[in-house]
Amino acid sequence: MRMDDMMGNPGHEQMRALDQQATDRQATGASARREAAAASGGVADGAAGAIPEDDRLESYRFHLPEDQIAQHPAPQRGGSRLLVLDRRAVERGGAAALTHARFADLCDHLPEGCLLVANNSKVLPARLLGLRPTGGKVEFLLLTPLPLLEELAGGDGGKYDAAARRAEGLRDAGEDWRSVPAEGLLRASKKIRPGDVMDFGPHLRVEVIQPGDFGRSAVRLHWRGDLRQLFLQQGHLPLPPYIRRETGASPTDAQEDRDRYQTVYADDSRLGSVAAPTAGLHFTDDLRARLAATDRKWAEVTLYVGYGTFSPVRCADIRQHAMHREYIEVAEATAAAIRAAKAEGRPVVTVGTTSTRTLEGTVRACGEVRAYTGWTDIFIKPGYRFTVADHIITNFHLPESSLLMLVSAFAGRRRVLSSYAEAVARGYRFFSYGDAMLLL
Repeated sequence: MRMDDMMGNPGHEQMRALDQQATDRQATGASARREAAAASGGVADGAAGAIPEDDRLESYRFHLPEDQIAQHPAPQRGGSRLLVLDRRAVERGGAAALTHARFADLCDHLPEGCLLVANNSKVLPARLLGLRPTGGKVEFLLLTPLPLLEELAGGDGGKYDAAARRAEGLRDAGEDWRSVPAEGLLRASKKIRPGDVMDFGPHLRVEVIQPGDFGRSAVRLHWRGDLRQLFLQQGHLPLPPYIRRETGASPTDAQEDRDRYQTVYADDSRLGSVAAPTAGLHFTDDLRARLAATDRKWAEVTLYVGYGTFSPVRCADIRQHAMHREYIEVAEATAAAIRAAKAEGRPVVTVGTTSTRTLEGTVRACGEVRAYTGWTDIFIKPGYRFTVADHIITNFHLPESSLLMLVSAFAGRRRVLSSYAEAVARGYRFFSYGDAMLLL
């Protein structure tokens, strides 16, 4: 199965179009490289027959019946299954071992004294439905992490004075209105032009600064009151394209999704992701208490998951893939806990690919594990040498996705795909609301 086959959910046309735009840019670059290679009498990097197997996009396809794409979470949080892939047996000269278990029994499979590192970002109801001045309907999906907008607007307790905020793009709109630049996806029935203003209720407007291709636009948000509360009250969860929901007269999100498409440890101050860090959805308060009681430590990082997490890799040679960037935060307390664990020989277990990318991206940016705040576009594929993650807890990922390539880099592509085939045969549920894996 290819990833494109799963991306047909209405409401995500812009995401698919943006993916195609990136594909076109990458194809243009690949064509130029082939022409240059032909002119010089050489062989283009990635030419047919010259792409290593682990770098071929087609190497990341697998068979998955549609009915194994989880449309709803397990009846009880923590009730998912857990497939344990132990690579350590290979190091001892044997074959990788697979164990079928329950996520609730995670403590039975984690090394004693390990440090778990989880992503504490919280999903923002970032999808707004509104009206144009003509009365036409419009949809807006906020892409800029909300805390960055709040900081720019002065919601940081006075970190910036008024002059500094104006210099960074803030302006006062009068009558208690605030305004900051942002980026988002706009979808409307008619062409969107610079200067268009869309109303999303009486206290929130979006002014178009520069429309981009396929709806991705530079905008200015204008609001009165608390921006966070406006999104919480009026916004809708941007569920993944492969999760089907009925779109009737009432656009209200299902309470199940409101509750279960968040981790139990999501931090209100880290509200801003447009997708959940799904490996964390399996944890319960009870499981976390049992982890602590058995001397498994816990630390947190933040990665604001962007829309690009749904984007397939489209280059036949994945070495040409341009990774989307995401905003990350690593506190000094977390960095210190990781350094201590490494010094004491205790393994670091990353909860999900987002935590993994955050820590590995920090090392790439800083040369070591340390406090860091900034953007990362790290693309982890086979051949990458992990510096922080010793074990990974993860969900089952989409074919041809950068997330599948990350876990393949960690555990070996053939080993991962063999495990996926076993999971399919055993009836495991896949993707965001699906079951989990532990890669040891």
